[in-house]
Amino acid sequence: MNYLIKVSTRKFLDIQIESSQREAKEFSNLVSYQIENGIDRDIIITNIQKSIEGTNIESGFICMFDWSGIEICHPDPQKIGKQINPNESFVRPLDNSIDSEDFYQLLKDKKQLGGLREFNNNRNSEIIYLYPVKNSDWIIAAHANIDKIDKEIKKLKLTFLLVYLLTCVSIILLSVIILRYISNYYEKELELKNQLLMGEVSTLKKLNSNLTNYKNKINDKIDNERENDDTSKIKKRILTYSKNKLLSIKVEQIAYINTEHAITTITCLDGKKYTTNTSLDELYNSLDQSIFFRANRQYILSVKGIDEILKYGNNQLKIKTKLDTSIIISKNKAAEFKKWLNS
Repeated sequence: MNYLIKVSTRKFLDIQIESSQREAKEFSNLVSYQIENGIDRDIIITNIQKSIEGTNIESGFICMFDWSGIEICHPDPQKIGKQINPNESFVRPLDNSIDSEDFYQLLKDKKQLGGLREFNNNRNSEIIYLYPVKNSDWIIAAHANIDKIDKEIKKLKLTFLLVYLLTCVSIILLSVIILRYISNYYEKELELKNQLLMGEVSTLKKLNSNLTNYKNKINDKIDNERENDDTSKIKKRILTYSKNKLLSIKVEQIAYINTEHAITTITCLDGKKYTTNTSLDELYNSLDQSIFFRANRQYILSVKGIDEILKYGNNQLKIKTKLDTSIIISKNKAAEFKKWLNS
């Protein structure tokens, strides 16, 4: 803000100095022209006095004095005819006019920056430009009204301060609004995610509940089949190999069946593993499909081997077996798996 105030003040002073210089030069040329055309000097002085009288209340004004320092024309008629006091004005040599930086420092620090005299805080104006009138001993002096300019600069500073404060308040309010908007957005996102999560938890809870119910139904079914001595084509036992031994295991002891590198392995609920020459497809077709589910190309799951059902990725399921093995069911198979549990 201080930088902007300084830049704006210097721009304002540049305009003031340029305007005063132009006015002094134009008056000097006008007076010179009148003298060259033989107009009486008293008439010239009278006309100039009428045109500048009372202008000392403005930010810039001109006066005219002779080489002896006697005021000939001045906005304040009481000063006409008086000798210029060396302490009244900060006068520079005729060939060295003041610039905006010097003027700014003069107004700010109240210190001499060159010229003929010390700065006097009691005077109200500064001569910032001198221009001699040709064919005469007169000098046109461009004054800067210090009090007026100082008030304008203070007004400029106040304007900048107000703009700065309003900008700060606007930024704070805008930040609060943006933060509130962002927080509301994320609150809604979190609320939506929580709702989805609650829905998924509810779905998983229902699936695991269905799993328990289904296991009970399967156990009842197995008991009924034993009592009725069912002689259906569904396999009750599977021939397997363990090392060099040929073993027959009950299907109700199986946790899951998987194939890897063209070898089919049967894993039982007690953790023991056996191999078989039968392919996964042949085994699945010969098993009771109310007890066994084809999870994917590598695995056949037994309902007794399932310990827990978890969500995995987008619409996929992770089946955790009682032997801590995790089996992924794709989203295409997930719906079929749910339907299987509800059958």
